[in-house]
Amino acid sequence: MVQKDISTRELWARLFKAADVKEFLGECDEHSLPTFADYVLQLADERGMRHEAIINAAGIERTFGYRLLNGTRNPSRDTVIQMAFGLGLDCDQTQQLLKVARMSALHPKVKRDAVIAFCLHEGLSLMDVQQALYGAGLPLLGGVRRA
Repeated sequence: MVQKDISTRELWARLFKAADVKEFLGECDEHSLPTFADYVLQLADERGMRHEAIINAAGIERTFGYRLLNGTRNPSRDTVIQMAFGLGLDCDQTQQLLKVARMSALHPKVKRDAVIAFCLHEGLSLMDVQQALYGAGLPLLGGVRRA
């Protein structure tokens, strides 16, 4: 079961009630987010998905994918989004995955993010989002640029 984290509002309240920032930082350690690798493995277990299947569905090179899953490599924002498609996450779940990876959330005012979020919401595949990005003249996931 994925651990429910404390709301940002609650964290702000705790910060401003603390005697000093060191007290808050010490308290925050116990509520820190899991590592990206641990979180993805937890999601995979909950969904009964094999690691290889996630990596393939995410369109990530095999060796790099396993390094992400064992925590020896850190993902880029695009790789986090690709993993979200590989795991079959919806938009809200992808926002949480981005948060765990310490990446910026998808934002509807950013055209590329809007296309990605729409595809997540509709339950589309990685290939579908790549086609939608290409059709909109936007950079593809994984750093692939249009010619």
